[in-house]
Amino acid sequence: MVVGAFPIAKLLVLGVRQLSKPLANRIKAGARRSEFFKTYICLPPAQLYHWVEMRTKMRIMGFRGATIKPLNEETAAELGAELLGEAIIFTIGGVCLVAEYTRQSINSKKKEEELSGRLAALHDQITELGLTVEILDTQLREVNRLLLSGDVPGKK
Repeated sequence: MVVGAFPIAKLLVLGVRQLSKPLANRIKAGARRSEFFKTYICLPPAQLYHWVEMRTKMRIMGFRGATIKPLNEETAAELGAELLGEAIIFTIGGVCLVAEYTRQSINSKKKEEELSGRLAALHDQITELGLTVEILDTQLREVNRLLLSGDVPGKK
């Protein structure tokens, strides 16, 4: 039974992705409890998200000049915490994607260099064989010339 290489990198990526959801949930819970996170981290992106979403919906429905009321603090904090959690999950996924791409590109470069080295070695062998053929051809012509002229070395 032949066993392939254990995909440790894929296992690590899967583990990181599985840990990202609980990590995001813990950060969201901390953001809800902390006044600093709530005020400076959660509320501004939530209000911006709400403003863009409502503005888009209003334009789609044909209301161009309608004013958009901001969310209340509790709803904005909840939405901001959700956005923060999703951003964390998205960031971890992006990092995993970049790491996998980097790993694949390193492997392909390594294979390409190995193939290039093998090709260079084969080219060198072909060059050496060409020189050997030329030497043997020269020696064969010399022997044929000697045989035709009757000057066989060692014969007196």
